[in-house]
Amino acid sequence: MTTAGRPIDGSSERLDRPALVLRGLEKSFGDVPAVDGVDLEVRQGEFITLLGPSGSGKTTTLRMIAGFTRQSAGTIEIDGADMSQVPPYRRDVGMIFQNYALFPHMTAAENIAFPLEMRRASRSEIRRRVAEALALVKLEGFGGRYPRQLSGGQQQRIAFARAVVFHPRLLLMDEPLGALDKKLREALQLEVMHISRQLGATVIYVTHDQEEALVMSDRIAIFNRGRIEQLGRGEDLYDRPVSLFVADFIGDSNILRGWFERDGDGGWLVRDASRWRVGAAATARAALDGDRAAALVVRPERLRIVDPGDAGAAAAGANTVEASVRDVLYLGSIRKYELTLPDEQTATVRQQVGGNERVWQPGARVRLTWAVDDEVLVSDPGGRPSRPGDVPTAPLA
Repeated sequence: MTTAGRPIDGSSERLDRPALVLRGLEKSFGDVPAVDGVDLEVRQGEFITLLGPSGSGKTTTLRMIAGFTRQSAGTIEIDGADMSQVPPYRRDVGMIFQNYALFPHMTAAENIAFPLEMRRASRSEIRRRVAEALALVKLEGFGGRYPRQLSGGQQQRIAFARAVVFHPRLLLMDEPLGALDKKLREALQLEVMHISRQLGATVIYVTHDQEEALVMSDRIAIFNRGRIEQLGRGEDLYDRPVSLFVADFIGDSNILRGWFERDGDGGWLVRDASRWRVGAAATARAALDGDRAAALVVRPERLRIVDPGDAGAAAAGANTVEASVRDVLYLGSIRKYELTLPDEQTATVRQQVGGNERVWQPGARVRLTWAVDDEVLVSDPGGRPSRPGDVPTAPLA
C-alpha cells in the first residue's frame, strides 16, 4: 500500500510541509468555551495523541479537524490547504470511532469497500485494496463475515482497515480501544502503532488513558480546560512537567507544596518547619518570577525510604522529610508504599522487588530522601496567597 515510514502518496512536496496545522482554534457551545485557542503543528507520518480528562476539549478538537463540528474561530490546514469551507467527505481523512460504526447489514469486505465505492474506484481496484487491507490487519478469510460474527477486537481491525483503505491524508482515532478489555487493548495498541508506522500514516489519536498515550505516541498534547497545557514526548511530560496539572495527570507524583524563595541560581521550597533545596536547573525550567507559591514534584521511583536514625543513609546534599508508613501494597514486580508526611501531606514510593531492600511495615516511622536533580519545580496557583512568616535557615535534618 505504501513504503514504510513515508507519506501514503509518496510526494516529496508533501514531505516538506506539515500534515496538519491548527492556529487559534476555538469552539464555544453558547457561553461555554470547549476549545480555547489551540495551536498545533503535526509533522508528516507523526503519531500525535490528544490526552486529557473528560471535558478538556480533545474530542471537540478532533471533530473540528474531521469537519463534523465547525470551529468558532481559528483555522485548520491539512496538507497546506485551508479546510474552513471544506465538508467532511472532501477532507480526505479516515476516522475510527470507539463503537466501530460498522454497517451491520454489510460484510467485513463490503464495509472496507464502502469508502472506495463512494470515491468511484473501479471494481478491480476495490477488490485489490480490500484484500490488501484485510491482510494488513491480519484478517484474510474474514471478508465474508458480518459484524455480528466478529469479536470486538476483529470489528476494530475492520474499522481500522476501512479507515486506511483509501489512503487518507490524516487518520483520526477517537478512543478506538476504549470498549475492549485490558489485555486485548494492550495487544491492539502495539498493532495499531506498528501498522500506522508501516503505512507512514499521520495519526491524531484521542484518549484519556495516559499509559496508552505513552506507549503509542511520538508526541502527546496534554489538554486542560480547552487548551494545550504541554506538548512533547512522553519522557518530557513525565520527567519535566511544566505545570502542577501535567505533573499530577501524568503518572503518579509526589507533590510537596510550599513557598519558593530564590537563592542565587537556585532556591528553597519552604513549608512550615521544612526547607528543601531546589537546584539551579529546576529553578531555570520553572521560570518563576520572584518568590511565590510553588511545589516540588518527585516521582515515586525517585524516592528512597531510610531509617530516621541512620544519619548516613541519605546522600550528601539530598533533600529529606520525615514520614510514617500508612499502607504497603505488593504488586508483583514492585512494592508500593503509601506514606503520611507532616501537615497531612501524603507520598507514594515504588520499590523494585527482588533485591536486598528492607520491607517496611505499616506504622513505621521513616525518612524519605531524594536527590535535588530528581525533582521538578512548578508554580502552585492554588498555594499560599502570602509569604510565610518565620522559617528555619537550614535544611531539614
